[in-house]
Amino acid sequence: MADLLMVLLAVIPLAAIAILMVGLYQPATRTMPIAWVLAGGAAFVGWEMSPQLIAAASIRGAMTATRILVIVFGAILLLYTLKQSGAFDVINAGFSSISDDRRVQVVLLVFLMGSFIEGAAGFGTPAAIIGPLLVGLGFPPMAAVVVALTGNILAITFGAVGTPLIIGLRDVVFAEGTDAATQIVQEGGFETVGAYVTQLGIWAALIHAVVGIAIPFVGVAMMTRFFGEERSIKPAIEVVPLCLFAWATFAVPYVATAVFLGPTFPALLGSMVGLLVTTATLRAGYFIPESTWDFGPRANWPEHWVGTIEPGESVGSASKQSVSTDGGTTTGSFEDAHDQDMSLGMAWLPYVLVAALLVVTRVVGEVQSFLLQFQLSWNNILGTPFSESIEILYLPGTLFVLVAVVTYGLHGMRTEDVKASWAEAVRNIAPAVVALWFAVATVMIMQRTGSTVVLENTTATAGMLGVLSELTADLTGSAFPFFSGFIGAFGAFIAGSNTVSDILFGLFQYQAAQQIGAPTQVVVAGQAVGGAIGNLIAIHNVVAALTVVGLIGEEGRVIRLELIPVLYYGVATGLLTLLLAYVVVPGAF
Repeated sequence: MADLLMVLLAVIPLAAIAILMVGLYQPATRTMPIAWVLAGGAAFVGWEMSPQLIAAASIRGAMTATRILVIVFGAILLLYTLKQSGAFDVINAGFSSISDDRRVQVVLLVFLMGSFIEGAAGFGTPAAIIGPLLVGLGFPPMAAVVVALTGNILAITFGAVGTPLIIGLRDVVFAEGTDAATQIVQEGGFETVGAYVTQLGIWAALIHAVVGIAIPFVGVAMMTRFFGEERSIKPAIEVVPLCLFAWATFAVPYVATAVFLGPTFPALLGSMVGLLVTTATLRAGYFIPESTWDFGPRANWPEHWVGTIEPGESVGSASKQSVSTDGGTTTGSFEDAHDQDMSLGMAWLPYVLVAALLVVTRVVGEVQSFLLQFQLSWNNILGTPFSESIEILYLPGTLFVLVAVVTYGLHGMRTEDVKASWAEAVRNIAPAVVALWFAVATVMIMQRTGSTVVLENTTATAGMLGVLSELTADLTGSAFPFFSGFIGAFGAFIAGSNTVSDILFGLFQYQAAQQIGAPTQVVVAGQAVGGAIGNLIAIHNVVAALTVVGLIGEEGRVIRLELIPVLYYGVATGLLTLLLAYVVVPGAF
């Protein structure tokens, strides 16, 4: 059993985050700096980590966080560029023209379109974008938020072009030069840490694909059960064939991409293929319900369903444009703010360019090598063994910014629209800067207490995360893999991010798996899936989604409803992780 004093010191930063953010509703911008101070103090007292090492670990954490912020900023900038250009109105009109049935719209907009936005941008953007689109179509704002939060869970683990796995796990938790990275290569038989994380991505994709088979149906069923006039899931049962078809068109390329292209593209390409195939199939007349389902009369809706924005109003859109169902030029009654017509193909073109550029820069070795030459590096930070670099041109965020600039010309955007897109992007990224800098710095300190350079100069035998993993392994025993998803969900719940959850608990889960002799790659994959689960009830995401539809203050109602898919996904993930760990691949590293 781990030493009690060391356990208390190790748990202080995490307990502070939970108490301040969950119990006292303090923002991450205030909570994370406090957690950083506590982590530094615990490292100094319990692990005799020098102020110089604490400062160096913090700087490395801030540099790593900056890489994440560049990706998120680029993704958000492109997203708001398309809003300002009117492209999102065109895309939305294209979907709404397929069917007036709300169940069909949930499958298309929430499950597939929401997953695409998550794969491209991540960090809570799907609910903040899809929710207003649904309200514009006539959904009650409360229903729009509930289904928008639920539907894109499969994509979250690979959100923002794989950031949770690539940055969170590969570049932070298992960074080259750390003891864990050395062990992965020497004992696990992997050529690089990147190869190990790619394997994690495959297992995570498989878990998601199996457990997520019910997610399109769950989203529809929650809508019909809690917001339908008859309060029943029977209308949802009528579209089970469509739900299964949409899941299959997403899941097959999703898993295949994880296997053959790695963790960057599964959500992006899976949702893109799913959108194309499912939309084409519906347009051909297949899987269209015999009767059209809609909400009851507006006069019968409870007051808490609607806030300051009336359903049917355009929410946060830059313009309104119409679109022909065959993808041709727009005609009709929508107001065109840019005095131009836009086809569906032109509206989607920026994201097609992003996907193409990402594939080229990640698959073509010569291009990859050229881009990786341009780095901002700091070796031996403050004279310590810690080093970090930022690959300026190779980061996906740089490609997003480049495509956003190209879009200005493609979509004929006006100067004021360009300025507005930058203003919205900066306003949305600003709160994340301080929070993410200190969050990653906190975890970097906790992680580095277990590094050789620290342990050689202290009486401790394990770092902060090692101490916690020992305790957890002692308490749960061989059943630990069942809880891996719930631990990841807790991390995302308190931090509002799958990436931060992976950074907080990735090494902890790895070490706990070693303690009980379970395959580390399966357990850490469970962590990566769990980070997606927690996003459904993360305070940050819920508040953001409610704010954009004018329902701020209804967080409690939303979280209570979201606990239904959270419990289903958590239990199913736990059982599947146990099965994989002890029956399917018990001998894996």
